[in-house]
Amino acid sequence: MKKRQTGATVIEFALSLIVFLTFLLGITDFSRMLFTWSAANEAARMGARYAVVCDNTFNEAAVLARMQRVLPQISDITLVWEPAGCNFSNCEGVTVQITSLNYQWISPIAGINALAAIPMPTFSTYLPREVMGQDPNSGEICS
Repeated sequence: MKKRQTGATVIEFALSLIVFLTFLLGITDFSRMLFTWSAANEAARMGARYAVVCDNTFNEAAVLARMQRVLPQISDITLVWEPAGCNFSNCEGVTVQITSLNYQWISPIAGINALAAIPMPTFSTYLPREVMGQDPNSGEICS
């Protein structure tokens, strides 16, 4: 009887380990997705603040570069100044949107292909000019 059960413990351990690791990788990936979501919100907020405060950021490239410091996966943003057609001195506010951000899922769970890109929603932040009121003696955010 003992001879027929010698490998049973190893098989049970291997099956349990597969289930455990799948569960652990799922939790890890979900945590990464929540982190990416939070970082995208923060990057949109930071991009809007940078655009509103700094005089040399009337273009998308400078704002995008600043946002990529928080989340390097950002590749496409929309920068909309209000009212339309204003120049930097008379703009009332800015809307910054992250339009095409994809989350890279790494663990193969529930039929989701490994390394599949999951599209995330649009992240958007609006800031009016009068909110920021940068100290004229400090260019800390603009450097």
